[in-house]
Amino acid sequence: MIEGIIWPLVMLVLLAWAIDYINGFHDTANSIATVVSTGVLPAKYAIGMSAVLNFAGALAGTQVATAIAKGIADSSNIVPAVIAAALLAAITWDLLTWWFGIPSSTSHTLMGGLAGAVVAHAGWHALKWAKLRQIGAFIVLSPLFGFLVGAVLILIVLWLVRRYSSHKVNWVFRKLQLVSAAAMSFTHGSNDAQKAMGIICLALITYGKLHGHGDKVDVPLWVKIGSAAFMGLGTMSGGWKIIRTMGSKIVKLRPIHGFAAETAAAIVLFTTAHLGIPVSTTHSITGAIMGVGTSMNVRAVRWGLTGNIIVAWVLTIPVSGLLAAGFYKLLHSMF
Repeated sequence: MIEGIIWPLVMLVLLAWAIDYINGFHDTANSIATVVSTGVLPAKYAIGMSAVLNFAGALAGTQVATAIAKGIADSSNIVPAVIAAALLAAITWDLLTWWFGIPSSTSHTLMGGLAGAVVAHAGWHALKWAKLRQIGAFIVLSPLFGFLVGAVLILIVLWLVRRYSSHKVNWVFRKLQLVSAAAMSFTHGSNDAQKAMGIICLALITYGKLHGHGDKVDVPLWVKIGSAAFMGLGTMSGGWKIIRTMGSKIVKLRPIHGFAAETAAAIVLFTTAHLGIPVSTTHSITGAIMGVGTSMNVRAVRWGLTGNIIVAWVLTIPVSGLLAAGFYKLLHSMF
């Protein structure tokens, strides 16, 4: 045994990086599904680009990490068993939805897991309801904003190129889609990798290895780099089932439509990351794809599949909360 190492803390850090890795391959589709489905980039190159930009985006800020570490419940109610239970619930739900090829939110499964484990530990009063209401509102607002921005943006773009030949338009937007896919990958990293950073900071605070200043948390450099690296590695693994769902099963896209959807989602995610609001990249890009598809033709969207995706979204937080509560009952005596 190595003296001085707090092994439960090490386990929590590794679990947090495990969810980061799973998030990477689970949510690869958020960044590259449209650019692959439209044939702009071969999958292996798109995944490589996405992995690099996910890593870069993860290092770009800490607002979302702070919201995770300080915003869900008071630090005194975040004990190691709560953190472990939340992570195990998130891992379970992410793997289940990945197996069935359903795009779901890692952000919200972590939120639900933390909330469920905190309630199992300390009761409903321990939650910070104002922050949870804000997060709950954005479960609805982020796909809605993605839908509206995507629908408006594609109409503007189509109007701007109305005098050009379809061949010229396709050529231009094959190039522009590289930029929009890159922006989407960067914003995915800046949003989603910060969730693991926030969880690790919670663990460090619990063991007295990190001290917050009011509602601020100084995320250690090693936490940033480790979270960014595991997100990038997970992205390189690819998540083919969800890529197929996002890229072609919701609606058939051409490069101009893929550009509009990715740009719309990136706009939403840049804004929410700057405000420190943990939102779902999955919800944002799915909403944007639906908005673009609806503007083309309402019948072009496969609404049956869309309904299944929305059901998974609705179930994510309550199921994750129940899973985490169950894991907490199993784990609380071990920490």
